[in-house]
Amino acid sequence: YCNVECQKEDWPMHKLECSAMCAFGQNWNPSETVRLTARILAKQKTHPERTQSEKLLAVKEFESHLDKLDNEKRELIQNDIAALHHFYSKHLEYPDNADLVVLFAQVNCNGFTIEDEELSHLGSAIFPDVALMNHSCCPNVIVTYKGTLAEVRAVKEIEPGEEVFTSYIDLLYPTEDRNDRLRDSYFFNCDCTECITKEKDKEKLEIRKLNDPPSAETVRDMIKYARNVIEEFRRAKHYKYILCLTLTLLICELSLDKMGAVFEDSNVYMLHMMYQAMGVCLYVQDWEGALRYGQKIIRPYSKHYPSYSLNVASMWLKLGRLYMALENRMAGVKALKRAIAIMEVAHGKDHPYISEIKKELEDH
Repeated sequence: YCNVECQKEDWPMHKLECSAMCAFGQNWNPSETVRLTARILAKQKTHPERTQSEKLLAVKEFESHLDKLDNEKRELIQNDIAALHHFYSKHLEYPDNADLVVLFAQVNCNGFTIEDEELSHLGSAIFPDVALMNHSCCPNVIVTYKGTLAEVRAVKEIEPGEEVFTSYIDLLYPTEDRNDRLRDSYFFNCDCTECITKEKDKEKLEIRKLNDPPSAETVRDMIKYARNVIEEFRRAKHYKYILCLTLTLLICELSLDKMGAVFEDSNVYMLHMMYQAMGVCLYVQDWEGALRYGQKIIRPYSKHYPSYSLNVASMWLKLGRLYMALENRMAGVKALKRAIAIMEVAHGKDHPYISEIKKELEDH
């Protein structure tokens, strides 16, 4: 907890898992989805009436897409239910299995990932009223977080009567990839302007300019290879496979070498692998290595992502902090100011993250 007040405020919910945590000790390892679902069940028992975050939509009214779940997704839900019973059996009353399947499906479709100012993962949550918003790959609002609150801010002019759209997914990738992800996680295809026109796809999939250009088949094969590598990373993260850092960096470097024979550095699949490699460098405190990758990433990011993208802001922030750590104050100040300019729109000028970054500037 951030402080004692925060801890006391959460006690009505945390007492549900505190005794279980003590009982299991180091063997306490339910997934975030299981922990979140346990808290939802506890809150529904202690607060059967609608909560403050359910003024427009109650959790029980969430879409579950139960009829669209394939066998793999149903098996994952049953694994989560088994973990819920294993870790909370002495501390929680459960509905029957069918109702739990529905609840887990609802959480999977309507949950939010909470991240810090550098987009490092912090946790998961549900915000029922915020979940009412539909998706667009050309969003006109951004959802950010302040403590346990979700805040929604416009990043474009919105006319009276115009629908408010957020984005459910990472918007870096080309149209086909985005819709694959939307179908897999949310069971729909997007029909926004970006998906209909596909006007950014050519730049996002930019091919290296060579005297002997690669054939269409070579390009297709390389795109297939890139998608497979990215999917392996995604599955490793989802299923909590532990890849050693050296192996992860090696996979990134080998993939970049292979894809670089066909793709420009600004190609989104190259950027994806550079981002993974940068993350490893940051983790092992190889600041120079992280900076080299970040410098290659930032300009294409600014071109491929929508205005006021948190992905662009977080990259400027990482670069600014790296420059400062490597005693390049001029570049650091410039990068941090670029991050602040985006975050003041996305997070609001009074957000603690912005105060922290401004303090970093003053301290340097």
